[in-house]
Amino acid sequence: MRKPSAVLGSAVFFLAAPGIVAGLVPWMLTAGYGLAVANAALVVLGVMLVAAGLGVLLHAFARFAMEGSGTPAPIAPTERLVIGGAYRHVRNPMYVAMLAIILGQALIFAHGPLVAYAAVIGAAMAAFVRFYEEPVLAHRYGGRYEAYRSNVPGWLPRLTPWRGDG
Repeated sequence: MRKPSAVLGSAVFFLAAPGIVAGLVPWMLTAGYGLAVANAALVVLGVMLVAAGLGVLLHAFARFAMEGSGTPAPIAPTERLVIGGAYRHVRNPMYVAMLAIILGQALIFAHGPLVAYAAVIGAAMAAFVRFYEEPVLAHRYGGRYEAYRSNVPGWLPRLTPWRGDG
């Protein structure tokens, strides 16, 4: 896939997947509750989570187009294993970022159902990674992925970036 098409494909997938999971659904879950907000400290923490999550999410999507010449969508995968940037700290930065965005919104709006939604989405993501993504990546990239997987945690980021294979 050429880079312009990878960028376009990633942008479309960004709107379709994280846009719905971390944007539209949380908005729909809170729509009937107005815009009441939590106390100031929780709002600040929530805004920080949303901002950090959005930044990591945009960065991760860009890495797919620029480094991997593909998209995060399973139907248009990358030509190369994406292991740069945020991927040197955690294998699943997009999923972690989406959960941060959802939990940030839960804090901002003091909305418990968003915490439950984050738990359900987190479990679905973990199952998808374990039973689909990891086997596909191991098959596609072989030893390179296994080395990456053994050095970079899936969900809780490393403090220092992994410097191997790159």
